[in-house]
Amino acid sequence: MVVRRRAVVVAALGPLLFSGISSGCTAPGTTARSEELRAGVDRWAAAVRSGDLAGVPLASWSYRIVGARRDGDDRAAVRAELGYRIEGYDSGPVTTERALLLARRDGRWQVTSDRPAQGAAQQLWDQGAVEVVRGRRSLVLGSGQDTERLRAVAATADRAVPAVSAAWAGPWARRVVVLVPGSLDGMGALLGAPADRYRGIAAVTTGRAGGGPDAPADRVVVNPEAYNALSGFGQDMVLTHETAHVATRTHTSAATPMWLSEGFADWAAYRGSAHPAAQAAPGLRDAVRAGRPPAALPSDADFAFTGDAGALARAYEGGWLACALIADRWGEPELRAFYRAVGAHPRREAREEAVATALREVLGTTPEEFTARWRGYVRERLG
Repeated sequence: MVVRRRAVVVAALGPLLFSGISSGCTAPGTTARSEELRAGVDRWAAAVRSGDLAGVPLASWSYRIVGARRDGDDRAAVRAELGYRIEGYDSGPVTTERALLLARRDGRWQVTSDRPAQGAAQQLWDQGAVEVVRGRRSLVLGSGQDTERLRAVAATADRAVPAVSAAWAGPWARRVVVLVPGSLDGMGALLGAPADRYRGIAAVTTGRAGGGPDAPADRVVVNPEAYNALSGFGQDMVLTHETAHVATRTHTSAATPMWLSEGFADWAAYRGSAHPAAQAAPGLRDAVRAGRPPAALPSDADFAFTGDAGALARAYEGGWLACALIADRWGEPELRAFYRAVGAHPRREAREEAVATALREVLGTTPEEFTARWRGYVRERLG
Protein backbone atom coordinates (compact mmCIF):
# COMPACT_ATOMS: atom_id res chain seq x y z
CA MET A 1 0.00 0.00 0.00
CA VAL A 2 1.53 3.27 -1.06
CA VAL A 3 0.75 6.76 0.15
CA ARG A 4 1.74 9.60 -2.17
CA ARG A 5 2.44 12.65 -0.05
CA ARG A 6 3.24 16.22 -0.94
CA ALA A 7 5.03 18.81 1.16
CA VAL A 8 2.80 20.95 3.35
CA VAL A 9 3.22 24.72 3.41
CA VAL A 10 2.64 26.15 6.87
CA ALA A 11 0.70 29.26 7.73
CA ALA A 12 2.60 32.47 8.39
CA LEU A 13 3.75 33.13 11.93
CA GLY A 14 2.78 36.76 11.82
CA PRO A 15 4.80 39.72 10.48
CA LEU A 16 8.07 38.40 9.11
CA LEU A 17 11.28 40.08 10.14
CA PHE A 18 13.45 38.18 7.67
CA SER A 19 13.31 35.19 5.36
CA GLY A 20 15.44 32.87 3.26
CA ILE A 21 18.22 32.50 5.85
CA SER A 22 19.95 29.14 6.00
CA SER A 23 23.09 27.80 7.58
CA GLY A 24 26.19 29.16 5.91
CA CYS A 25 24.57 32.01 3.98
CA THR A 26 23.14 35.42 4.69
CA ALA A 27 20.22 36.87 2.76
CA PRO A 28 20.57 40.46 1.55
CA GLY A 29 19.34 42.94 4.13
CA THR A 30 19.54 40.66 7.15
CA THR A 31 20.37 42.33 10.45
CA ALA A 32 22.71 41.48 13.27
CA ARG A 33 19.68 40.35 15.30
CA SER A 34 18.56 37.95 12.61
CA GLU A 35 22.10 36.58 12.40
CA GLU A 36 22.05 35.95 16.14
CA LEU A 37 18.74 34.15 15.78
CA ARG A 38 20.08 32.01 12.97
CA ALA A 39 23.13 31.17 15.06
CA GLY A 40 20.81 29.92 17.80
CA VAL A 41 18.99 27.66 15.33
CA ASP A 42 22.32 26.33 14.01
CA ARG A 43 23.43 25.49 17.54
CA TRP A 44 20.16 23.66 18.07
CA ALA A 45 20.68 21.61 14.87
CA ALA A 46 24.10 20.51 16.10
CA ALA A 47 22.73 19.65 19.53
CA VAL A 48 19.90 17.52 18.14
CA ARG A 49 22.19 15.63 15.81
CA SER A 50 24.73 14.83 18.50
CA GLY A 51 22.18 14.27 21.27
CA ASP A 52 18.70 12.80 20.76
CA LEU A 53 19.52 11.44 17.30
CA ALA A 54 23.11 10.42 17.89
CA GLY A 55 22.30 6.79 17.02
CA VAL A 56 20.64 7.62 13.69
CA PRO A 57 23.16 7.51 10.79
CA LEU A 58 22.56 11.05 9.60
CA ALA A 59 24.50 12.38 6.64
CA SER A 60 23.09 15.88 7.10
CA TRP A 61 20.68 17.82 9.31
CA SER A 62 19.96 21.52 8.95
CA TYR A 63 17.22 24.13 9.25
CA ARG A 64 16.51 26.85 6.72
CA ILE A 65 14.68 29.74 8.31
CA VAL A 66 11.86 30.93 6.07
CA GLY A 67 10.18 33.36 8.46
CA ALA A 68 10.29 34.69 12.01
CA ARG A 69 8.30 36.81 14.43
CA ARG A 70 9.89 38.54 17.43
CA ASP A 71 8.02 38.90 20.72
CA GLY A 72 9.90 41.67 22.48
CA ASP A 73 13.63 41.45 22.93
CA ASP A 74 13.84 37.96 24.44
CA ARG A 75 11.41 35.69 22.55
CA ALA A 76 10.92 34.69 18.93
CA ALA A 77 8.92 32.24 16.83
CA VAL A 78 10.62 30.81 13.76
CA ARG A 79 9.21 28.97 10.76
CA ALA A 80 11.88 26.69 9.32
CA GLU A 81 12.32 23.98 6.73
CA LEU A 82 14.17 21.02 8.18
CA GLY A 83 16.18 18.97 5.71
CA TYR A 84 17.97 15.76 6.63
CA ARG A 85 19.49 12.73 4.92
CA ILE A 86 20.11 9.23 6.27
CA GLU A 87 23.57 7.99 5.32
CA GLY A 88 23.44 5.21 2.74
CA TYR A 89 19.71 5.58 2.07
CA ASP A 90 18.71 9.12 1.08
CA SER A 91 20.07 10.53 -2.18
CA GLY A 92 18.30 13.81 -1.45
CA PRO A 93 17.04 15.38 1.76
CA VAL A 94 13.76 14.64 3.45
CA THR A 95 12.17 18.04 4.04
CA THR A 96 9.49 19.01 6.53
CA GLU A 97 8.22 22.25 8.05
CA ARG A 98 8.98 22.97 11.72
CA ALA A 99 7.83 25.62 14.19
CA LEU A 100 10.59 26.70 16.58
CA LEU A 101 10.32 28.86 19.68
CA LEU A 102 13.45 30.62 20.92
CA ALA A 103 14.37 32.57 24.03
CA ARG A 104 17.38 34.80 24.70
CA ARG A 105 19.37 33.51 27.65
CA ASP A 106 22.74 34.80 28.78
CA GLY A 107 22.92 36.92 25.65
CA ARG A 108 22.36 34.05 23.20
CA TRP A 109 19.27 32.72 21.45
CA GLN A 110 18.31 29.17 22.45
CA VAL A 111 15.61 26.94 20.97
CA THR A 112 13.04 26.03 23.63
CA SER A 113 10.56 24.17 21.43
CA ASP A 114 10.80 22.30 18.11
CA ARG A 115 7.50 20.98 16.79
CA PRO A 116 5.85 20.15 13.46
CA ALA A 117 4.52 23.31 11.83
CA GLN A 118 0.81 23.70 11.38
CA GLY A 119 -0.39 21.07 8.90
CA ALA A 120 2.92 19.16 8.86
CA ALA A 121 3.23 15.53 9.93
CA GLN A 122 5.21 14.45 12.96
CA GLN A 123 8.64 12.90 12.64
CA LEU A 124 9.46 9.74 14.58
CA TRP A 125 11.61 11.59 17.14
CA ASP A 126 8.61 13.79 18.00
CA GLN A 127 7.13 10.66 19.59
CA GLY A 128 10.03 9.85 21.90
CA ALA A 129 13.53 8.41 21.87
CA VAL A 130 14.46 6.74 18.58
CA GLU A 131 16.03 3.28 18.65
CA VAL A 132 18.03 2.13 15.63
CA VAL A 133 18.37 -1.44 14.38
CA ARG A 134 20.56 -2.07 11.35
CA GLY A 135 19.73 -5.08 9.20
CA ARG A 136 21.79 -6.42 6.34
CA ARG A 137 19.54 -4.68 3.82
CA SER A 138 17.39 -2.51 6.06
CA LEU A 139 17.40 0.25 8.61
CA VAL A 140 14.64 0.09 11.21
CA LEU A 141 13.87 3.13 13.37
CA GLY A 142 11.49 2.63 16.25
CA SER A 143 9.96 4.63 19.06
CA GLY A 144 8.24 3.07 22.05
CA GLN A 145 9.08 -0.42 20.80
CA ASP A 146 10.86 -3.44 22.24
CA THR A 147 14.33 -3.95 20.77
CA GLU A 148 13.70 -7.59 19.92
CA ARG A 149 10.57 -6.64 18.01
CA LEU A 150 12.54 -4.12 15.98
CA ARG A 151 15.15 -6.77 15.23
CA ALA A 152 12.41 -9.10 14.03
CA VAL A 153 11.12 -6.37 11.71
CA ALA A 154 14.63 -5.88 10.35
CA ALA A 155 15.00 -9.63 9.71
CA THR A 156 11.68 -9.65 7.82
CA ALA A 157 12.70 -6.59 5.78
CA ASP A 158 16.03 -8.27 4.99
CA ARG A 159 14.12 -11.21 3.50
CA ALA A 160 11.81 -8.89 1.59
CA VAL A 161 14.59 -7.10 -0.31
CA PRO A 162 15.94 -10.11 -2.28
CA ALA A 163 12.39 -11.36 -2.90
CA VAL A 164 11.52 -8.03 -4.49
CA SER A 165 14.78 -7.91 -6.42
CA ALA A 166 13.88 -11.26 -7.99
CA ALA A 167 10.40 -10.02 -8.90
CA TRP A 168 11.38 -6.57 -10.20
CA ALA A 169 14.73 -7.56 -11.79
CA GLY A 170 15.67 -3.97 -12.40
CA PRO A 171 17.88 -1.32 -10.82
CA TRP A 172 16.82 -0.02 -7.42
CA ALA A 173 18.49 0.73 -4.08
CA ARG A 174 18.02 -2.83 -2.71
CA ARG A 175 17.62 -1.55 0.82
CA VAL A 176 14.70 -0.17 2.78
CA VAL A 177 13.97 2.20 5.70
CA VAL A 178 11.23 1.06 8.08
CA LEU A 179 9.63 3.26 10.75
CA VAL A 180 7.90 1.55 13.67
CA PRO A 181 5.98 3.94 15.95
CA GLY A 182 4.62 2.84 19.29
CA SER A 183 0.95 2.76 18.32
CA LEU A 184 -1.67 3.22 15.61
CA ASP A 185 -2.02 6.84 16.74
CA GLY A 186 1.70 7.26 16.22
CA MET A 187 1.39 5.88 12.71
CA GLY A 188 -1.37 8.34 11.88
CA ALA A 189 0.71 11.23 13.23
CA LEU A 190 3.68 10.22 11.04
CA LEU A 191 1.40 10.18 8.01
CA GLY A 192 -0.37 13.41 8.93
CA ALA A 193 -3.78 11.75 8.81
CA PRO A 194 -6.40 10.44 11.27
CA ALA A 195 -5.24 7.17 12.79
CA ASP A 196 -8.62 5.49 12.20
CA ARG A 197 -7.95 5.69 8.48
CA TYR A 198 -5.21 3.09 8.92
CA ARG A 199 -6.89 0.79 11.42
CA GLY A 200 -6.38 -2.75 10.17
CA ILE A 201 -3.73 -1.60 7.66
CA ALA A 202 -0.45 -3.25 8.64
CA ALA A 203 1.90 -0.85 6.83
CA VAL A 204 2.08 1.86 4.18
CA THR A 205 4.88 3.32 2.10
CA THR A 206 5.46 7.04 1.70
CA GLY A 207 7.44 8.55 -1.12
CA ARG A 208 7.49 10.83 -4.14
CA ALA A 209 5.94 9.39 -7.28
CA GLY A 210 8.57 9.05 -9.96
CA GLY A 211 11.41 9.29 -7.46
CA GLY A 212 14.56 10.58 -9.10
CA PRO A 213 18.30 10.57 -8.43
CA ASP A 214 18.01 13.26 -5.75
CA ALA A 215 14.89 11.94 -4.02
CA PRO A 216 14.91 10.75 -0.41
CA ALA A 217 14.34 7.07 0.18
CA ASP A 218 10.80 5.87 0.69
CA ARG A 219 9.78 5.11 4.26
CA VAL A 220 7.76 2.02 5.12
CA VAL A 221 5.61 2.99 8.11
CA VAL A 222 4.35 0.08 10.21
CA ASN A 223 1.10 -0.01 12.16
CA PRO A 224 2.35 -2.06 15.14
CA GLU A 225 -1.14 -3.07 16.24
CA ALA A 226 -2.15 -4.63 12.93
CA TYR A 227 1.33 -5.88 12.02
CA ASN A 228 1.90 -7.68 15.31
CA ALA A 229 -1.42 -9.50 14.93
CA LEU A 230 -0.24 -11.16 11.71
CA SER A 231 1.37 -14.56 11.37
CA GLY A 232 4.99 -14.79 10.29
CA PHE A 233 3.82 -15.42 6.73
CA GLY A 234 1.55 -12.41 6.91
CA GLN A 235 4.37 -10.16 8.13
CA ASP A 236 6.61 -11.39 5.31
CA MET A 237 3.86 -10.61 2.82
CA VAL A 238 3.30 -7.11 4.18
CA LEU A 239 6.94 -6.02 4.14
CA THR A 240 7.58 -7.63 0.76
CA HIS A 241 4.55 -5.78 -0.64
CA GLU A 242 5.74 -2.46 0.77
CA THR A 243 9.31 -3.06 -0.36
CA ALA A 244 8.00 -3.65 -3.88
CA HIS A 245 6.62 -0.11 -3.79
CA VAL A 246 10.08 1.13 -2.87
CA ALA A 247 11.63 -0.77 -5.78
CA THR A 248 9.11 0.40 -8.39
CA ARG A 249 8.89 4.02 -7.22
CA THR A 250 10.91 5.54 -10.05
CA HIS A 251 8.63 3.85 -12.60
CA THR A 252 5.39 4.74 -10.83
CA SER A 253 3.71 7.94 -11.99
CA ALA A 254 0.37 9.68 -11.71
CA ALA A 255 -0.69 7.68 -14.76
CA THR A 256 -0.19 4.34 -12.98
CA PRO A 257 -3.57 2.94 -11.89
CA MET A 258 -3.71 1.54 -8.39
CA TRP A 259 -4.77 -1.87 -9.63
CA LEU A 260 -1.34 -2.05 -11.29
CA SER A 261 0.81 -0.56 -8.51
CA GLU A 262 -0.91 -2.45 -5.69
CA GLY A 263 -1.40 -5.56 -7.81
CA PHE A 264 2.28 -5.72 -8.72
CA ALA A 265 3.25 -5.32 -5.06
CA ASP A 266 0.97 -8.19 -4.08
CA TRP A 267 2.22 -10.28 -6.99
CA ALA A 268 5.81 -9.74 -5.84
CA ALA A 269 4.83 -10.74 -2.31
CA TYR A 270 3.01 -13.93 -3.37
CA ARG A 271 5.51 -14.84 -6.07
CA GLY A 272 7.15 -18.17 -5.33
CA SER A 273 4.75 -19.07 -2.53
CA ALA A 274 2.43 -22.07 -2.60
CA HIS A 275 -0.44 -20.03 -1.18
CA PRO A 276 -3.65 -21.12 -2.97
CA ALA A 277 -5.39 -18.33 -4.85
CA ALA A 278 -8.72 -19.10 -3.18
CA GLN A 279 -7.08 -18.58 0.22
CA ALA A 280 -5.23 -15.44 -0.84
CA ALA A 281 -8.32 -13.83 -2.39
CA PRO A 282 -11.28 -14.82 -0.16
CA GLY A 283 -13.36 -11.76 -1.03
CA LEU A 284 -13.32 -12.36 -4.77
CA ARG A 285 -13.58 -16.11 -4.21
CA ASP A 286 -16.85 -15.70 -2.34
CA ALA A 287 -18.17 -13.28 -4.96
CA VAL A 288 -17.31 -15.64 -7.82
CA ARG A 289 -18.84 -18.64 -6.11
CA ALA A 290 -21.97 -16.63 -5.37
CA GLY A 291 -22.31 -15.82 -9.06
CA ARG A 292 -21.14 -12.21 -8.71
CA PRO A 293 -17.76 -12.07 -10.48
CA PRO A 294 -16.27 -8.59 -11.04
CA ALA A 295 -17.26 -6.84 -14.25
CA ALA A 296 -14.32 -4.43 -14.45
CA LEU A 297 -10.83 -3.93 -13.12
CA PRO A 298 -10.73 -2.12 -9.74
CA SER A 299 -10.85 1.68 -9.88
CA ASP A 300 -8.67 3.91 -7.73
CA ALA A 301 -11.74 4.72 -5.64
CA ASP A 302 -12.03 1.04 -4.71
CA PHE A 303 -8.69 1.33 -2.89
CA ALA A 304 -9.85 4.10 -0.52
CA PHE A 305 -8.93 3.36 3.09
CA THR A 306 -12.15 4.94 4.30
CA GLY A 307 -14.42 2.86 2.09
CA ASP A 308 -15.98 -0.55 2.61
CA ALA A 309 -13.41 -3.02 3.97
CA GLY A 310 -14.76 -5.83 1.81
CA ALA A 311 -14.55 -3.73 -1.34
CA LEU A 312 -10.99 -2.70 -0.42
CA ALA A 313 -9.96 -6.35 -0.02
CA ARG A 314 -11.54 -7.30 -3.35
CA ALA A 315 -9.73 -4.40 -5.05
CA TYR A 316 -6.36 -5.68 -3.87
CA GLU A 317 -7.24 -9.23 -4.85
CA GLY A 318 -8.38 -8.10 -8.30
CA GLY A 319 -5.19 -6.11 -8.89
CA TRP A 320 -3.06 -9.05 -7.80
CA LEU A 321 -4.84 -11.42 -10.18
CA ALA A 322 -4.52 -8.92 -13.05
CA CYS A 323 -0.74 -8.87 -12.59
CA ALA A 324 -0.65 -12.64 -12.06
CA LEU A 325 -2.52 -13.03 -15.37
CA ILE A 326 0.09 -10.97 -17.22
CA ALA A 327 2.94 -12.95 -15.63
CA ASP A 328 1.27 -16.30 -16.40
CA ARG A 329 -0.04 -15.51 -19.89
CA TRP A 330 2.66 -13.22 -21.28
CA GLY A 331 5.59 -13.70 -18.87
CA GLU A 332 7.28 -11.93 -15.96
CA PRO A 333 9.54 -9.78 -18.19
CA GLU A 334 6.43 -8.54 -19.98
CA LEU A 335 4.75 -7.69 -16.67
CA ARG A 336 7.73 -5.55 -15.69
CA ALA A 337 7.85 -3.97 -19.15
CA PHE A 338 4.13 -3.21 -18.98
CA TYR A 339 4.56 -1.55 -15.57
CA ARG A 340 7.39 0.64 -16.84
CA ALA A 341 5.53 1.54 -20.02
CA VAL A 342 2.47 2.75 -18.13
CA GLY A 343 4.57 4.69 -15.61
CA ALA A 344 6.47 6.45 -18.40
CA HIS A 345 3.45 8.73 -18.83
CA PRO A 346 3.69 11.47 -16.16
CA ARG A 347 0.14 12.84 -16.19
CA ARG A 348 -2.91 11.30 -14.55
CA GLU A 349 -5.04 12.67 -17.39
CA ALA A 350 -3.14 10.36 -19.75
CA ARG A 351 -3.88 7.22 -17.72
CA GLU A 352 -6.35 5.57 -20.09
CA GLU A 353 -4.09 6.28 -23.02
CA ALA A 354 -1.03 5.05 -21.10
CA VAL A 355 -2.68 1.75 -20.17
CA ALA A 356 -4.16 1.21 -23.62
CA THR A 357 -0.85 1.98 -25.34
CA ALA A 358 1.10 -0.34 -23.03
CA LEU A 359 -1.45 -3.13 -23.51
CA ARG A 360 -1.12 -2.79 -27.28
CA GLU A 361 2.65 -2.31 -27.56
CA VAL A 362 3.82 -4.64 -24.78
CA LEU A 363 1.10 -7.31 -24.60
CA GLY A 364 -0.48 -7.05 -28.03
CA THR A 365 -4.02 -6.69 -26.68
CA THR A 366 -6.68 -4.07 -25.98
CA PRO A 367 -8.31 -2.88 -22.72
CA GLU A 368 -11.50 -4.73 -23.63
CA GLU A 369 -9.72 -7.97 -24.49
CA PHE A 370 -7.54 -7.76 -21.40
CA THR A 371 -10.52 -7.17 -19.11
CA ALA A 372 -12.32 -10.15 -20.62
CA ARG A 373 -9.23 -12.33 -20.13
CA TRP A 374 -8.91 -11.10 -16.54
CA ARG A 375 -12.54 -11.92 -15.76
CA GLY A 376 -12.05 -15.42 -17.11
CA TYR A 377 -8.80 -15.80 -15.16
CA VAL A 378 -10.51 -14.75 -11.93
CA ARG A 379 -13.25 -17.33 -12.45
CA GLU A 380 -10.69 -20.00 -13.34
CA ARG A 381 -8.48 -19.37 -10.30
CA LEU A 382 -11.27 -18.85 -7.76
CA GLY A 383 -14.27 -20.77 -9.02
